[in-house]
Amino acid sequence: MIDIDNQTDYNVNETFLMTILEYLTPKEIELVITSNETIQQINFEYRGVDKATDVLSFPYEEMPMVPLGSIVISMDYVVKKASELGHSIDDEFSLLFIHGLLHLLGYDHEVDNGEMRKKEEELIMKFNLPKSLIVRTTE
Repeated sequence: MIDIDNQTDYNVNETFLMTILEYLTPKEIELVITSNETIQQINFEYRGVDKATDVLSFPYEEMPMVPLGSIVISMDYVVKKASELGHSIDDEFSLLFIHGLLHLLGYDHEVDNGEMRKKEEELIMKFNLPKSLIVRTTE
């Protein structure tokens, strides 16, 4: 299950996101869809970084019956990046959802040896999506 806090007018394709979630984990998650302004505040409060970003992930403590964690996505970023890269808003949103979900599952592209990139590429192929964040930043 995905508990969605949508602070925007974006029409979330919950069915597609649930398909991705269920493919990767039986755990529940929280998904917050917000603006650049709000994600910047969250980024500063929890990471000490005073700038907007695309997606943030906050894993919860691993315990039975506890959701996996929270993913926060900036719709301002989604719309801008989709336009820049020439793909749909839904595709860009899905890519960020996958990226955030993989972080909740313990993947970390900043310190791993390409495992997260490889997993993203697998998911991109499976769900017929355009290039991921990691793929497009390492070309």
